[in-house]
Amino acid sequence: MSAEHIAGADPGKMFVHRNIANMVVPGDLNILSVVQYAVEVLKVQHVIVCGHYECGGVKAAMAGKKLGLIDQWLVNIKNVRDKYQAELDQIADDHARFDRLVELNVLEQVNHLVETASVQTMWANHKIPSLHGWVFNLRSGLLNEVVNLVPPLMPVAEKEKLTASIR
Repeated sequence: MSAEHIAGADPGKMFVHRNIANMVVPGDLNILSVVQYAVEVLKVQHVIVCGHYECGGVKAAMAGKKLGLIDQWLVNIKNVRDKYQAELDQIADDHARFDRLVELNVLEQVNHLVETASVQTMWANHKIPSLHGWVFNLRSGLLNEVVNLVPPLMPVAEKEKLTASIR
């Protein structure tokens, strides 16, 4: 299903970047260039990280099997898993734990967006964009909002408290 269809936007009205597990990896010139162009040149008002339940990248990271080159990418999801391991350990049902890791991954990727120079500059100077973290349910067709951040950014310590409290 296209991003335009999910968001109810006309074709060509969304600037879309895709990668495995919707990662915003600090140091990845591809995503950093996309974000910089979108927010500084196109001046988009909203940036959405939209994951989906049943994400193969998250599932592969959870399985912990060696898959080759992709392991270098999946380590980023494993870092999210490790950060929230105590919370995930409290979820007895494997499927519910998998769904929660998908949500936490989206949350962390939005947090990575906050840390980019482009978003920081635009928030300071233009008060755009709003950052959204969504998870699409492939079974029901419904979107689950995980996080919604509107500029100006709160202090980092406050952001950490907010991040920890979002469930």
